[in-house]
Parts: sequence; structure tokens; C-alpha cells
Amino acid sequence: MCRRGGCLSGIDPRSSTPFDAIAADYDDTFTHSAIGAVMRQPVRRRMAELWPAGSRIIELNCGTGADAAWLVERGVQVLATDAAAGMVDTARRRGIDARQADAESVAGLAGLGPFDGALSNFGGLNCVADLGAVFEGLVRCVRPGGTVLLCVMGPTVPWEWAWYLGHGQPRVAFRRFARVTYWRGIAIRYPSIRAMRRLLAPSFEVERVWALGALIPPSYVEPWACRHPRLLARLARVERRIERWPGVSHLADHYVLEASRR
Repeated sequence: MCRRGGCLSGIDPRSSTPFDAIAADYDDTFTHSAIGAVMRQPVRRRMAELWPAGSRIIELNCGTGADAAWLVERGVQVLATDAAAGMVDTARRRGIDARQADAESVAGLAGLGPFDGALSNFGGLNCVADLGAVFEGLVRCVRPGGTVLLCVMGPTVPWEWAWYLGHGQPRVAFRRFARVTYWRGIAIRYPSIRAMRRLLAPSFEVERVWALGALIPPSYVEPWACRHPRLLARLARVERRIERWPGVSHLADHYVLEASRR
């Protein structure tokens, strides 16, 4: 353990990642953006339903701690973790109990549990090489009957195809079909819902899967969304009505998996 709050695994607290570089601006560029705000609403509504006041949860890939702060305001106790020191520092400035730890090392925090649930929002798990290790760690941290809420970037996104094909970038349009893509040197993977179910199956029962970003555009379409706020709101309303229709979650920018600990 090291630094205020602790540092887990083999992370060097002095090391810098691309997420450290964007920590200061992340809330302005996504959390408080038109698309970011619309996408967070249904996730937070579900969080409130799953974890009432008095619940204790652990958050993986917490980023700037925006979701943790929202939960804490509602009486939920949150232990937030992130591999990027810059993100952890930002979360701590919000008053969040945040620890520097990569998702694969969550088992090392089991002694601070058990937790009533776990959260990983907006693609943090897409940056993880060994999801099996993550879920094995969550088994140790989350009590039987507790719920994990995982928001993952999916591999099949018609919005992305249309946007980048329309801008003459076919390679970018279909990038998620590649086994691995890279962003600033970080490997990004896009596991299917089927693959996630298989990884969770030994210890978690998937109870619900729903779409996030099937009709709502991805975050890089923000300039368009700002020009069409009414249309964005309308797309969000329709998406909430169809979010659990068969097949819709397979065509969304993100899908949300809810699974209970066996």
C-alpha cells in the first residue's frame, strides 16, 4: 500500500497514463457534455434502484468520481478505484474514498468488504486485458445476492458505421471488428454480450441486459448533438422505451449488464 488511500497491484504511483492526461478536462468534455449527461441519466436511475441509501459498493475505473459522488449524495457508501493517479486525485478532491488500483487487482480490496454491489461505467472494462481476473476479484468482494452493474462498449455500432462512412473513414467505421484497437497506446477490446455472459457465468447470474447508445449517438458526435438538442432528447426517450427489446443492446455504443452474485 502507498500514497494517501493506498495503491494496489504493480501500479507505480509515479507512472503516467493517457487517462492522467485527460483527468482535468474529462468532466467538461464528457460528464457535463450534452451526450454524456443524457447517457448517464438511465445508468444513474438504475443505480438508485439497485443500491438504496445505506448500501456499500465498490466502483472500478471510477474516473473523476462523478458517479461515486452522485451515489454518496444519496447515502450510498462507495469505495472508488482507478488505475490512473490523475483520475484518483480528481475523485478525492470531490471527497470520494478513492484508491489507485487496476481492475484486475480488485481482489486485493476484498478485506474492505463485503460490498452490496459493484459498478463499472462507460467502457472502463474495455481497457482490461484479463476480464476473468476482474470477475474472480468481484466474487471475493461482492456478497452473495449483490449486484454488479457493468457498462461496456459493444462491438457492433451502426451509429459509428454511418458517422465515419459519411466522413470518408471506412477503417475507423469498422474498427471495433478488430480484435484489439489502440487509443494513445492503450489496448481497447470490445467483448460481445455473449462473451461477457460466459465470463460471468461461474459466479454471477445475468439478470438484465439493456442498450445505451443505440439511438443516442456516441460522444464524438457531440457537436451535432449540441446543434440538435430536441432531437437528442427525443432519441433518448425512444431509446429508453426499446432498450431491452431483443437485439437492440447488440447494436448500441454501450450495453449494460446487470448480474447478481450467486
